[in-house]
Amino acid sequence: MATFDASTPFILIARIKVKPGKVDEYLELATATDLAVHASEPGMLHHTFDQDPENSLCFTWSEVYKNDAAFLLHLSNPPVGEYLAKHAEIGDSFSVEVYGTVGVECRNAMVATGLPLKIYESKCGYSRV
Repeated sequence: MATFDASTPFILIARIKVKPGKVDEYLELATATDLAVHASEPGMLHHTFDQDPENSLCFTWSEVYKNDAAFLLHLSNPPVGEYLAKHAEIGDSFSVEVYGTVGVECRNAMVATGLPLKIYESKCGYSRV
């Protein structure tokens, strides 16, 4: 049986709702953030921003992190901080789900964001990256 901890990959799903009339502005923000993350975070293994096919105001960030250190780097990345600050102006809601086990430091950093958070810890399985 595999051991899951701060050194193993995990998935983060962030569900976003944008204020009416702000979709184009939000897409510009998401694109700029995505490009910055791609250029500066080698531990971000997957990073997409997808639009809900049934509600054009709803989006999902799908992110796969190499490990807790990759997430902590992401959270401290200035463009990510700018994104979160701008979301407070043009976004309507933001919730986070984590699929996989994270360590105490990472969990505490996630909780400290103040965003609604739900963590699904791994009980079995494996990861191939």
